[in-house]
Amino acid sequence: MVLADLVPERVRAARDGASPARLAELEAKIAQAIARSRAPATLRAYRSDWADFVLWCDSVGLDPLPAGAGTVAAYVAELADPGDDRAPRAVSTIERRLAAIGQAHTVAKQANPAREPLVAETMKGIRRTLGVAQDHKRGLTPADLRAMLAGLGDRLIDHRDRSLLLVGFAGGFRRSELVGIDVDHVAEHPEGLLVALVRSKTDQEQAGRRVEIVYGNSADTCPVRAWRRWLEESGIRDGPAYRPIDRHGNVSANRLSAQAVGIVVKRHTARLGHDTRDFAGHSLRRGMATTAARNGAAERTIMRATGHTATETLRGYIEEGEQFSDPASGYLDL
Repeated sequence: MVLADLVPERVRAARDGASPARLAELEAKIAQAIARSRAPATLRAYRSDWADFVLWCDSVGLDPLPAGAGTVAAYVAELADPGDDRAPRAVSTIERRLAAIGQAHTVAKQANPAREPLVAETMKGIRRTLGVAQDHKRGLTPADLRAMLAGLGDRLIDHRDRSLLLVGFAGGFRRSELVGIDVDHVAEHPEGLLVALVRSKTDQEQAGRRVEIVYGNSADTCPVRAWRRWLEESGIRDGPAYRPIDRHGNVSANRLSAQAVGIVVKRHTARLGHDTRDFAGHSLRRGMATTAARNGAAERTIMRATGHTATETLRGYIEEGEQFSDPASGYLDL
């Protein structure tokens, strides 16, 4: 990431109070530090977020670096209420923009305006107005999976989708983790499979983790057997495990995209008559955590598989899994 790529030349040239050499020095420092500390997806988001802030500052004649608290407060306020019948940005998007602005200032050894009380109070009002509830997709249940798998046949794409769904569910993988699996990342074990994830969203240091996938109780819904059968039928021996398949049944040499996981989930939930807007690739991961929690798995056990580094998100899944397991209203003798 090079900050010069983020800020159009006409905008950079318009900045007053700093020499071109000083601007270039700051850009290089910011680019180097962020590139070392952030995952590629985060870098792409920060690139877009920072460029948007700089362009907005240029449009109103304000300086983006260093930016005053009033500048940042005005920026987020306009994101929340853009006018002209445009939809407001989501709270999560606004918070990410603040993170990008703060990161740029921190690396440039400038005070972070996003931490100023004025900005905090502005965000408090924005959250109250827009709310922070997210559009959570439904987690798949074992019953959902069994119904989805029952509709699959013996075509190559059926074997791939069967393995994709079962391994994705059993491992609680993110979409990117699932399609990022190579054949040599998976080791056979007497109890099932050991899947080595070499890189994931929260693993900024690339330390990796191993996920244990045990045999299923039924051959029809066993992720271990489905994995082996997919490799056997496809003839894949190395490289990406999950790949696109064309309408003639030809397997690509390329890796399946993360977006394709959501397409597979939606296609098979649609066959069950479900509203596909309720499901996405994340439904596999959410479903695993929810089901494991409902069946008594400890938080640390689930976190070891999912790679969650904080309990807040995971507890949202657990609370969903515990719904109607022991409701207080059941003790009311109504």
